[in-house]
Amino acid sequence: MPSTQELTRRIKSIKSTRKITRAMQMVSAAKMRKAQNATMASRTYAQLARELITSMGDVGKYENPLLAINPEAKKLGIILVTTNRGLVGGFNANLINKLKELEMGDPELVGEIIAVGKKGSETVSRTKRNLKAQFQKHDSTQHVKEIYPIVQMISESYRTGEYQKILVVYNHFVSTLEQKPTAKVLLPFNWEKQSKKGQETKEEKINTWEYVFEPNRSSVLEHVLPRVLESQIYQAILESDASEHSARMVMMKNATEAAGDLIDDLTLTFNQLRQNKITTELSEITAGRIALED
Repeated sequence: MPSTQELTRRIKSIKSTRKITRAMQMVSAAKMRKAQNATMASRTYAQLARELITSMGDVGKYENPLLAINPEAKKLGIILVTTNRGLVGGFNANLINKLKELEMGDPELVGEIIAVGKKGSETVSRTKRNLKAQFQKHDSTQHVKEIYPIVQMISESYRTGEYQKILVVYNHFVSTLEQKPTAKVLLPFNWEKQSKKGQETKEEKINTWEYVFEPNRSSVLEHVLPRVLESQIYQAILESDASEHSARMVMMKNATEAAGDLIDDLTLTFNQLRQNKITTELSEITAGRIALED
């Protein structure tokens, strides 16, 4: 049984920890609201940009390096969007599990990781995977310009035929309490075939259109396709930001509540020990007085 002095020290220490977790909870809540607003504001644009490509039907008939299929390539490029810091529960571990699923799904391809966030690059290095590049992830992504280097690198790599496929793996924001590990194909642009696999339901059916390009097809696609690619990566990182701050806020909230429960338990134990000590002292005083009277 711990002494009252030891319990006092533990209660004081846990109270200090609770102040820290409560402060982190409030900071994460503020960042979470901002990140969620940014995510929801751009989600429709990203979805419509993706539908623009799927509505083109068989993109292979259009002449552009980003629309080409590289069946001879033996590499799988994966953009892994993780966090820079911890205290997010299973956020990063779930992404690594998703990464393992992708590697097992295409065993004939050699996976190369493009890490966005320190935790991802650390895990890739620790597990001896191929790390092609590492990009700094900002605490809150403010502008699409921040992801231009990533887009430029994967575009050039795909144009040269280095990769057969390029995907982005991130946590999709569903709600404050739910973040879904997601893998989305970026290149090649035959998204309709990859997502539907030839099986369309009435609700899933995608209309295809014959577009008229002005001034000409090649110049329009040369400008549009990189913008579509930017929108998909930018949205993935925004989704990851909202998911990260939500996960951290929930973790800090749980930690604060757990600290409060522990303080209550220790305080109860402290009061019981003190009461037992007082009772013992009163018993000794009473026994001594009776002995003197006898």
